[in-house]
Amino acid sequence: MTKKEITKLRVINQTIDAVITIKEAAELLNLSERQVIRLKKGVLEKGPAFIIHKNRGRKPGHAIPDDIQKRIVDLKNTKYQEANFTHFQELLEKHEGICISYSTVYRVLSQAGFVSPKKHRKRKVHHRRKRKPQEGMLVQIDASPHSWIIGGDVFSLHGAIDDATGKILALFFAKNECLEGYFQTMRQVINHHGIPMSLYCDRHTIFVSPNGSKLTIDEQLQGKQVKLTQFGRAMDERLFISR
Repeated sequence: MTKKEITKLRVINQTIDAVITIKEAAELLNLSERQVIRLKKGVLEKGPAFIIHKNRGRKPGHAIPDDIQKRIVDLKNTKYQEANFTHFQELLEKHEGICISYSTVYRVLSQAGFVSPKKHRKRKVHHRRKRKPQEGMLVQIDASPHSWIIGGDVFSLHGAIDDATGKILALFFAKNECLEGYFQTMRQVINHHGIPMSLYCDRHTIFVSPNGSKLTIDEQLQGKQVKLTQFGRAMDERLFISR
């Protein structure tokens, strides 16, 4: 099982044991309540194996053949260099007899290193995320460099805050944002408040391997994973790190 599936199973087991409600599990897993009910029923009837995705290792049934993908890339390189992705998809259907969706065109060309010319990206609208409904469901960790003492040197204050209550759970000073600082912070959290259900952190290399974005879709479908960072390995047995 992947880390995400292990976490999903852990949350579903907590609904089975009546530790959390279906609604709380749905919010934690970012699923609908109906999906959580289906997972709970599946685990009760078929065991933990029900959580494992049934299509793992299989090539998607809707995947287009490799020779068609190669032809699409070749046409974009030679005949339709100036066309943006939307126009290119229309040209493929009209002149080349290749009828595929825009999302497929986008995926094939993006994987080949193309960027749609004259593309106007929509402005992202960021909505405030709702706080978790229960203390301990999510703990946010981060570090802030600052000259905390007037006239003193700059130090990084590592901290942990409970998402539901806003309560400060741990603080630790270090010269720089570092692995030891986060280890000491998590030691305080676990010793004084118990093991949180999940962590929220940024994409600092302490938490996320820089190789994570290098896996292709095919490699991900085959179940290939990037090695965890040292912090990730330390948290892996009991925590799921959200990003």
